[in-house]
Amino acid sequence: MANVATHIESAGVRAALSNFFDAVGRGLTTYMERRSRADQIAALNAKSDAELAKLGITRDGIPAYVFRDLFYV
Repeated sequence: MANVATHIESAGVRAALSNFFDAVGRGLTTYMERRSRADQIAALNAKSDAELAKLGITRDGIPAYVFRDLFYV
């Protein structure tokens, strides 16, 4: 009588999936950091109220101004 043992190595599959999801996570993080517009908000916050008035915005309206292309109000 013969005994047959089958051992399927799943560590390679796990490593491949882990690498894939790590790459997807890094890509999403990079995308969201580029899209955050924090630099634009900081630049506008550094301006004086008079400079903001010339642009037609108030200090509390800076986020709405920066993200105006994403929201319709």
